[in-house]
Amino acid sequence: MIKACVNDVVLFHYEVSDETGRITNHSRDGEGLAVLVGHRNVVLGVDEALVGKAAGDQFEIKVPPEKAYGVYRSGWTQRVPKKYISGPLKLAKGDNVVLKTNDGYQEVTVIKVGRNVVDVDLNPPMSGKSLTFKIEVLSVRKASVEEISHHHVHGLGGHQH
Repeated sequence: MIKACVNDVVLFHYEVSDETGRITNHSRDGEGLAVLVGHRNVVLGVDEALVGKAAGDQFEIKVPPEKAYGVYRSGWTQRVPKKYISGPLKLAKGDNVVLKTNDGYQEVTVIKVGRNVVDVDLNPPMSGKSLTFKIEVLSVRKASVEEISHHHVHGLGGHQH
């Protein structure tokens, strides 16, 4: 039985809930999530918890904000033109939307909607929250040299990005 180490690929199902116990996300509708351990392809608390686990292991961990989506930064807001926002056609306060930035895409929360601009909270929507993860490890395998050099898992057919 292989126990996961850094640079191994772990395939697992997860369920994440917030501090109120509300389930915010899960992988049960799919084949699970495959990550390259030690490369921060998932929140740090989960990445660390996968080390030493083997196929069939089931466990629950509570991850503090510092090892999840970070602490909440008060006042971390920005006014942006609507054209940089991907989300519902009619934006409303509290909507989680995707902002196109120079560094890629970032999930943000709408604070205020104007005619041509939107004020957004740049904190990830789950920042500042302790999260509980229920995890079931489906498989563990050694990563390929290519996966390690690219810092992420490739699909069954090899390089896919």
